[in-house]
Amino acid sequence: MKESAEPGGRIGRVAPLVGMAGRTAGEAVVASLRSRRRRDRDGQRNGFEFHARNAERYAQRLGRSKGVLMKAGQILSFIGDGVLPGGQYANIYQAAFAKLQDDAPPMPFDVAAQMIEAELGQPPAELFAQFDPHPLAAASIGQVHAATLTDGCRVAVKVQYPGVEQAIRADLANTELLVTFLRLLAATIPGLTRVDWRGLATEVTERISEEIDYRTEAANQQEFADAYRGHPFIRIPEVLPELSTRRVLTMDLIEGLRYADALRAEPALRTRWGEAIYRFNMGSLGRRRVINADPHPGNYLFHPDGTVTFLDFGCVKHFTEDQVLHISQTVHAAVAGDPDGVAAALIASGFFDPANAPSAAELFDWYRALMTPIIAPQPFTYTPQFAAQVLRDELSPIGRHANVVRHITGDRQLTFLTRFDSGMNAVLAALGATGPWNAIRAEYDPGIPSAPPATPMGELEAAFQEARR
Repeated sequence: MKESAEPGGRIGRVAPLVGMAGRTAGEAVVASLRSRRRRDRDGQRNGFEFHARNAERYAQRLGRSKGVLMKAGQILSFIGDGVLPGGQYANIYQAAFAKLQDDAPPMPFDVAAQMIEAELGQPPAELFAQFDPHPLAAASIGQVHAATLTDGCRVAVKVQYPGVEQAIRADLANTELLVTFLRLLAATIPGLTRVDWRGLATEVTERISEEIDYRTEAANQQEFADAYRGHPFIRIPEVLPELSTRRVLTMDLIEGLRYADALRAEPALRTRWGEAIYRFNMGSLGRRRVINADPHPGNYLFHPDGTVTFLDFGCVKHFTEDQVLHISQTVHAAVAGDPDGVAAALIASGFFDPANAPSAAELFDWYRALMTPIIAPQPFTYTPQFAAQVLRDELSPIGRHANVVRHITGDRQLTFLTRFDSGMNAVLAALGATGPWNAIRAEYDPGIPSAPPATPMGELEAAFQEARR
């Protein structure tokens, strides 16, 4: 157990094998991209072949960096329609970054095995009846292996990369590193301009710093598993605490379609998946005052019966009862067309300083634009164009609501909601989900205690809640 914490121990010595050479991991990627930018500056930067090579190079370097910069690449992969507005080569870069969602370069099996032994006290061969040396997925913090327990149960074992915590903390301590990296992309990739890079860097920093300790993730995941056990369309894998530590997390193995495959399904099934995701988010916030705040599309598994499995609970946000009620009041005022009510509720929520808030008209226009899916004629279809508009216009300090965005202040838990919404918008837009979103939202609104089920899935949800009572 001691080896896992000592840089000079066995795990520490193999860390460079997966690209974790101390605090230079992120810096090396930025230096490499800066050098490439200088060499390309005077060359031919147009044409499919050039941008295809460029995108692949970025994806490969981000994958090798792991940690902070790889997380940035993942975020770009699923909000690409917003940060690459209309560029003729945008799809090339988005496709390359999408490989980082669940196809990052893995660490060698012997390194993963040594990490498991250091954390759990025994090698995989002694802990499990069977352990697949080939990872199911490799991401920014660790990778996941399938295994079988001695009783025959199938499990997923998430193993953190050795040295990744030290490398991440070193990169996070360099506050300008991520901003520099993102601006290098902005200067190199066509169309990547109208983005709040510093705000995006802050989001990545806050999120990834919470994901390093798997014990936090295990506790969060168990909270959601307890709440949704037996649910008709929401699945949460159960955690095995006896096989989980700070750097190893073991849970039930659930198999399903990954995000890229789900996007090729029939529209009706994609809409059902979208409703399941929307209901999971609305129900968690409205009834349990908590959200899984990482909307990364690699965190879902999609099933042919319309159910969705939710993964990765490293970044979870809890809210107070008053905070949720203020959110509810803001939505009610927006739906009712009440600018003064929206302004009062946003200020009461802590989004804006009452002594320095934008006008009620400005706040009303901004918030109603964010609430388009529930205010527009119903049913509403999420589209990539809508998701892009939210990022470019409603959440950007240089967009049409710049004065409002620049005045957002207050509690991190509240301000994070706007970023979380943009991630959910991107996923539902890619699915092309259509639904009566306002009526669905009302089912979970604490200010509307008796809203009837709006869809067949709502009827299943109501039956589940009644059975639990």
